[in-house]
Amino acid sequence: MDTADTGNDLSGKELVDEATPWSNYVNRRQLLKLAVGGTSVAATAGIYRWFNPTRQFMPSTDALAGLVDSGLSRDELLVRGWLVDESMTREQDILTYNNFYEFTTDKVAVAKSAEGFDTTGWTVEVGGMVHTPRKFTITDLKDLAPLEERVYRMRCVEAWSMVIPWNGIPLAALIAAVDPMAEAKYVAFETLLDPERMPGQKTSVLDWPYVEGLTIDEAMHPLAILAMGIYGRELPPQDGAPVRLVVPWKYGFKGIKSIVKITLVSDEPPTTWNLRSPREYGFYANVNPAVAHPRWSQATEQRIGETGRRPTLPFNGYEAQVASLYADMDLAENF
Repeated sequence: MDTADTGNDLSGKELVDEATPWSNYVNRRQLLKLAVGGTSVAATAGIYRWFNPTRQFMPSTDALAGLVDSGLSRDELLVRGWLVDESMTREQDILTYNNFYEFTTDKVAVAKSAEGFDTTGWTVEVGGMVHTPRKFTITDLKDLAPLEERVYRMRCVEAWSMVIPWNGIPLAALIAAVDPMAEAKYVAFETLLDPERMPGQKTSVLDWPYVEGLTIDEAMHPLAILAMGIYGRELPPQDGAPVRLVVPWKYGFKGIKSIVKITLVSDEPPTTWNLRSPREYGFYANVNPAVAHPRWSQATEQRIGETGRRPTLPFNGYEAQVASLYADMDLAENF
């Protein structure tokens, strides 16, 4: 797998070589049939403990043009949190095990369900409390800052996790480009609403369109990125093509996919899972092993591709980088 000419050694082959080795696969579809709705969340944690050679639908995307080297040393990347000293989850697992309810609630069917999702002509409208509102094409977004790799942990609220090599730009670069007003305290995000192209939106499993939000300080943090690629390739539909939010110290549902609108606002914006069940899904959704979900513990997690469980880290291992954002906050109350 090749990337475009990037002026560095960041080739897809090298990324695969560093990833977790290929292993036998679990028949997850059979196991998922055992649980529906909320109970499926509890079942998910054990799904990857047993493996067999079942082959999953494997999509492909084009090499991501313009990917560059940050120029930082490995030690500098580790200190900033832009790299983790752990094996990356293999590409096939990242591409074939996803939550994207706009297409289906079946994690192992979403890649097939999203096949052929056309993002030609995609734009992201950015407005609200800004001095220069603007509509960005994907090319415009890529021109805001160099496309770089961030190898982040991803922790799902369902207690499974991955290590993913995202490719994208700092969210701060987009916010700076629209010149926010002093009154802007939050950033609201919205996913495409198109039930014909996203058939899951014809169901009532969630209120549509999917919406999310961050504080302005969270959005401006260097770890928060707009991802447009994975493993050196264009972001595939099931992972949120063509552009999605990645905030690695928060549970995965904060990473809104297929973004079409970003609005800077003065008050805390509504968020989809908080609207669905405010007792279970807070606005902040920071990874916190000390605060259990009402229906399961968050103290441990199942790393996809591994057997056994591992302890969950505060802020998903990014405490050194982000804890200061919440220095005066009760993290159990503001979950």
